[in-house]
Amino acid sequence: MKFLSIYKAQERNTPPSQEEMSKMGKLVEEGFKAGWLLSTEGCLPSALGARVRLSGEKVTVTDGPFTEAKELVGGFAILRTNSKQEAIELAKQFLPVAGEGECELRQLYEAGQNNCAGKAAS
Repeated sequence: MKFLSIYKAQERNTPPSQEEMSKMGKLVEEGFKAGWLLSTEGCLPSALGARVRLSGEKVTVTDGPFTEAKELVGGFAILRTNSKQEAIELAKQFLPVAGEGECELRQLYEAGQNNCAGKAAS
């Protein structure tokens, strides 16, 4: 099964240090080699982004930065695991490397798989 791991944290105004980049690079390399990490990307500052919202028939666009947000998406990873518990364990390994924040885990739909809505993956 596959999970989307969405990392959310307070936005930083500085780039990661060389040490932080090295730790993350090591974890990412290990994940790809072991086969549990399928894809990962970090996000640039929200000042470079926009939010597009549809409400009724009205579309609004708000340019970043999103200073009113307590936490923002800082990056994501696509994980391949045998269970939701395994995805949770991987998130527990990731957070000390990434820093304070949270990972939201969402199981991804896979054609041909038993993807029962409302049924918790274990």
